[in-house]
Amino acid sequence: MFDETLLDDPDALARADRRGLLRGAAEAGARVRTAARHAAEAGMNDLKPDGRPRAVLIAGPGTAATGVAELLGRLAGAACPVIRLRPTGVAPAPGALRWELPGWAGPVDLLLIASPTGTEPSLSLLVEQAYRRGVTVVAVCPKGAPLTESVAGARGLFVPMATSPYDQDELVAASAPGVLWSLLTPLLALLDRTGLLAAPAETLEKVADRLDHTAERCGPAIATYSNPAKTLASELAEALPLIWTEGAAAGPAGRRFAAAIAELAGRPALAADLPEALPAHGALLTSTLAAGSDPDDFFRDRVEEGQALRARVVLLRDRPADGLSAAVAARELALSHDTAISELEPEEGTDLETLAELIAVTDFAAIYLGLASGT
Repeated sequence: MFDETLLDDPDALARADRRGLLRGAAEAGARVRTAARHAAEAGMNDLKPDGRPRAVLIAGPGTAATGVAELLGRLAGAACPVIRLRPTGVAPAPGALRWELPGWAGPVDLLLIASPTGTEPSLSLLVEQAYRRGVTVVAVCPKGAPLTESVAGARGLFVPMATSPYDQDELVAASAPGVLWSLLTPLLALLDRTGLLAAPAETLEKVADRLDHTAERCGPAIATYSNPAKTLASELAEALPLIWTEGAAAGPAGRRFAAAIAELAGRPALAADLPEALPAHGALLTSTLAAGSDPDDFFRDRVEEGQALRARVVLLRDRPADGLSAAVAARELALSHDTAISELEPEEGTDLETLAELIAVTDFAAIYLGLASGT
């Protein structure tokens, strides 16, 4: 059951948030600043790369590494292929995961490793494999982790991850809000040096400021009626979220939101980019998930029944390419099937700033949804 009264009780939220997720979301801006400082101290700003890499390979466990790979790929655009090395194995445990370099990887490629723990033995083996092939290695993980020794032995660059004590909870590390920015920020600074994207120090400071501003709007002390994250969580209380995204920054934010809802709130969610989302999810709006569907007897006793799950569209929008927008068609499709819509659109800014705002609001919403649902 979704306890909506919990959302407007900051003390109750604090008691329910035993894993410090709201604190992590509020500290995202500080994580960006700390991570940028760690990158500078590691010598990132003094690098003088010899041109761009042929390909950027990214390895790491969990939702955070997936998000880092997708965000870097979207921001780099056509400048360079960004490829996530997907792990294999019999279990998600650090000792069971396996990574392999593709057969074509060589001296003109760049391997980025993003790990919230740095304890995966296969990542150390991957570093050794990269060293033998001449692939440049850069890793972000906690200081003192076993992975750091492998990176040093391979003459790679290691950047200490900006951490907090509650990051040690491995069950939530993958989707904890601060973890994403701790891993992503040093790699943004690196790819800025290679010319694959624009993320100078002043831009990263603007990202931190945008995260701070969003945390002020979405914090536990702000009432639901003026809090976009709490409002969105309430709207998704008994819904199957269909997250439709439009714009360069919105796609990765939408997919991260769907993953966070599953991991932090224990609920299903689907994400797709517009306009492809309309045919991909259109059938869901005409099924038993549609708001107007009720195939059973209208006069049956519903007192003992649970609330039926209904589809709800969540429209995340950034600046659409070439000024063309499928948002009008999306609204028409949803409303024609009596399906409710929630919309989020960030304030003006760079791609990184708008991306940061969308991620921050949806991170807070996923956390509130989980806490109010008792997950």
